[in-house]
Amino acid sequence: MNLTADWSYPTAIRFGAGRISELADACKSVGMENPLFVTDRGLADLPITQNALDILEKAGLGRSVFSEVDSNPTEANLDAGLKAFWDGDHDGVVAFGGGSGLDLGKLVAFMSGQILPVWDFEDVDDWWKRAETDKIAPIVAVPTTAGTGSEVGRSSVLTNPDSQVKKIIFHPGILPSIVISDPELTVGMPKAITVGTGMDAFAHCLEAYASPLYHPMSHGIALEGMRLVKENLPKAVAEPDNIEARANMMSAAAMGAVAFQKGLGAIHALSHPIGAVYNTHHGMTNAVLMRAVLKFNRAEIEDKIAHAAAYLGIEGGFDGFYDFICDLCTELEVPTSLKDLNVDDDRLDELAKMAIADPTANGNPRALSLEHAKALYMECI
Repeated sequence: MNLTADWSYPTAIRFGAGRISELADACKSVGMENPLFVTDRGLADLPITQNALDILEKAGLGRSVFSEVDSNPTEANLDAGLKAFWDGDHDGVVAFGGGSGLDLGKLVAFMSGQILPVWDFEDVDDWWKRAETDKIAPIVAVPTTAGTGSEVGRSSVLTNPDSQVKKIIFHPGILPSIVISDPELTVGMPKAITVGTGMDAFAHCLEAYASPLYHPMSHGIALEGMRLVKENLPKAVAEPDNIEARANMMSAAAMGAVAFQKGLGAIHALSHPIGAVYNTHHGMTNAVLMRAVLKFNRAEIEDKIAHAAAYLGIEGGFDGFYDFICDLCTELEVPTSLKDLNVDDDRLDELAKMAIADPTANGNPRALSLEHAKALYMECI
């Protein structure tokens, strides 16, 4: 199979092994002459990052880097990134990395021309209309993991330091103009990151598919995304150099992010507070919570999950699907409880309040009450 293509949905995507070579051309095509390269600390000195910077420098675009990005980006990271953007007189952003680097890079480009504080653009009602759209700097996104799909997302997640709450900042202009999706960049990921990001992609597809909200296009994309994860994540873990598996996982990640325009649910509503308070890996947290949330939602989604199971080639309807998730988590060595992620039961009341207030809770098939949230946390601890 020829896994190289040019897609225009949901944005311009240059997909295929080796296409990082087109990074400079992508930047120039959206008018960048002096981009700021935003990535996270762990990637800053790696060969894939230095190669990308070499490509920019050889094309006369410089090699200015900002890498003060935490695994769960904060307002302090954003402020530092904006200072680097303004001090360097930059005219665009290359967002490079996993979810943290992509999210922070997109926000730097978005906020570089805004007057209002970032929290005024939280994904509430039509707050995004407060932004000055013509002052959003262009963005080229380069994912190096196959999980969040932030490269095709219209939002970013940022932790509010005062409330320790993850907030979703939304604007259509946050969607990158061009994406370089090169599966070769994911080959060197550690096993735990391959697993965590891959399970994040599956969680996005599963929750979007299960959401009761109406969006048939996203519904179908979510279903196919689950199939790609089922068939390729174990291969990508067992055979790290398998480019075909890596490519299909990158597609699944992007599909999950497109699909969750339909909605997310309790997996993410419960996961966001844990990430904000305990700084856990988002995808792995989702994986630990997934089984409990599936059981919680069963009465509302049993028939729908049975249809998904049939499409995925899983026998046994809902029970077969649930057993598949359990077996997949065992095969991939996903932690069995939140305690394995150093989460304890000292702050359950606080976490539960944050969970039911998280906007993703609104897309869950079953209403999530404070008591439900606490019970689910206890089950997973």
